[in-house]
Amino acid sequence: MHKSLMAGISAATLLLASASGASAATMEDIEAMDLSGQTLTVFGPWLTADQENFEQVIALFEEATGANVEYSGSDSFEQQIVIDTQAGSAPNIAVFPQPGLAADLASRGLLTPLGDDVESWLVDNYAAGQSWVDLSSFEGDDGETHLYAFPFKADVKSLVWYIPDNFADAGYEVPETMEDLKALTEQIVADGGTPWCIGLGSGAATGWPATDWVEDFMLRVNPPEVYDEWTTNEIPFNDPRVIAAIEEFGWFAKNPDFVAGGPAAVGTTDFRDSPQGLFAVPPQCYMHRQASFIPSFFPEGTELGTDADFFYFPAFADEDLGKPVLGGGTLFAITNDSEAAQAFIQFLETTEANETWMGLSGFLTPNTNVNLDAYANEALRGQGQILLDATTFRFDGSDLMPGAVGAGSFWTGMVDYVGGASAEEVADAIQTSWDAIK
Repeated sequence: MHKSLMAGISAATLLLASASGASAATMEDIEAMDLSGQTLTVFGPWLTADQENFEQVIALFEEATGANVEYSGSDSFEQQIVIDTQAGSAPNIAVFPQPGLAADLASRGLLTPLGDDVESWLVDNYAAGQSWVDLSSFEGDDGETHLYAFPFKADVKSLVWYIPDNFADAGYEVPETMEDLKALTEQIVADGGTPWCIGLGSGAATGWPATDWVEDFMLRVNPPEVYDEWTTNEIPFNDPRVIAAIEEFGWFAKNPDFVAGGPAAVGTTDFRDSPQGLFAVPPQCYMHRQASFIPSFFPEGTELGTDADFFYFPAFADEDLGKPVLGGGTLFAITNDSEAAQAFIQFLETTEANETWMGLSGFLTPNTNVNLDAYANEALRGQGQILLDATTFRFDGSDLMPGAVGAGSFWTGMVDYVGGASAEEVADAIQTSWDAIK
């Protein structure tokens, strides 16, 4: 790299690092940099609406700095970024939808460490900040662990959906603890209703919704360190602590009184159709646990906050493990270093970068500096609050596992489980599949 460019990167980094510290970089800091004539290339997974929304964030950066930003999205991002980085034609910044791929590229020396200042900033300014640092830190080709990515744009999975009018008519209150949720489940049955709709069907991916249940319970019956050891197989899949989490899911899904259609329907009902029971008259079920995207499959015209709403999938009061949140997110990593790339990472710290996308759709942030009123609607605001209240955040565990397990034997194992297999049998089979690829 040319020495003058390296000097520019260093100056930019020092300027913005001094501006950030424990507080976010401001737009004034970003505007103090003149990047006129520089082009920043960004490659990511976003197309259609997400791309349009991200381009509004990009426009803010371009206006502030004079840089020209070229974003390209692809539904084959995971394959293309490997090709581009290995060929020496990488974009300046790559947006990773899963940390595993970023970790792989970091181990080969294809990502640029973001430095201690960014790490400190995340710890100080993100709710459950250390969780986000851990998610974005990988072992480099030097054998040392560094922060290689900036987490920006999160998703929440620890949600239970319900119909407020149905709760009000029956006199039910939103549960605050897992103990309360189980008591409510039993109360609904006592009142003659069915508490849950659960569907695992998803074509070739059938079974994945159950993995989210198990992951949520792994965080509710075990410390987060156990979750981390589970996703890397440092503890085996058939460890008693994992079996206990699977059985917590079974408490809900395998009881014929608790779930619409009984356990047989759980394994065959498509996850997109599963929430329809909430809207039946009388209701076929009262609750449905699913991620923040599920309203896309609610009846047309459903108004969130009025016709349907959600609450945090609660933690056990007796376990004293805080408020863990399961979710997903995207990680911004520098794959071709430049002054503009360094500046853009710092730009993602600003409230303006976050609030621009918050005012649109499909964006959540754990950034504690933002104004929740900037969210486009009450539903996003509520999900954003769940992220801010989190004491621990963990990425979807099946996405962290090898594909043959996380997108293979774990899925099929969960279908076998609701079909009658024991948690031990299923866990043994999944561990055997993991051993086979080591």
